[in-house]
Amino acid sequence: MATRREIKRRIKSTRSMAQITKAMQMVSAAKMRRAQQRVQQSRPYAEQLRGIVADVGGRPGVQAHPLLAQRDVKAIEIVTISPDGGLAGGLVTNLNRETTRTKNKHEGNPRIVAVGKKGRDFAVRSHFDLISEFTKLGDAPGADKVGPVAQQVLDDFQEGKADIVYLVYTKFISTLRQRPQTEQLLPVVPPEKDENISGNWDFEPDNPEEVLSLLLPRYVEFSIYQALLESLASEHSARMIAMSNATENALDLIKDLSLLANKARQAEITKEIAEISGAAEALRTG
Repeated sequence: MATRREIKRRIKSTRSMAQITKAMQMVSAAKMRRAQQRVQQSRPYAEQLRGIVADVGGRPGVQAHPLLAQRDVKAIEIVTISPDGGLAGGLVTNLNRETTRTKNKHEGNPRIVAVGKKGRDFAVRSHFDLISEFTKLGDAPGADKVGPVAQQVLDDFQEGKADIVYLVYTKFISTLRQRPQTEQLLPVVPPEKDENISGNWDFEPDNPEEVLSLLLPRYVEFSIYQALLESLASEHSARMIAMSNATENALDLIKDLSLLANKARQAEITKEIAEISGAAEALRTG
């Protein structure tokens, strides 16, 4: 059994750890609330944008647009959106598994555009072709932050460096649930019309090709931005839950160590009493 001094030292260090994880939990909770709010605010715009793309993309003759063109897949490109930091439970591991599953859909080594350090590190470890990385975008990035990412994939697709581009990120479902998800980014697949979005759109000029030339790059850019917001909300939620569990585990460990310390103290007292009794008995019989 460890000595009482050693146990007290462990209790002190565990209590300090619990204070740190509790502080991280509170910080993550505050960031999570703000991130969730941004996700909720962006979703209506995303729905309207999808409705416009569905309307224009579904019109006759627009399938000839370069960003809609389907071709034989020889080169695959994956945009991964991951955290810059760790301590987010199994979020990063699940995201990496999703990236691997997406990669296995096609033969050959994928080109990786990494948004976030964890995705970059995974690409390097997996010997993927890391063509660019974007890190330190912050906890409240504006849409302008993803402009270079969108331009990268648009250029790669139009120049024939990639025949298909996937977007891998963590979708925010609720505080307790986040789901890794893969979406095809390019070529753009016009979503089916949502019956909840009423009416037909009138365009000026009345030229679907011209409208799509302006709309599709914006659609790709906002799809990446929406995925980034979803990923941030998921990250902070996962980290808050992980730190909450760590704090609870630390407090449980402190209780166990305190009980162990009390037992060690009782053992020391019992030993001292036995020694005193033995000495007294020796004096009487001596």
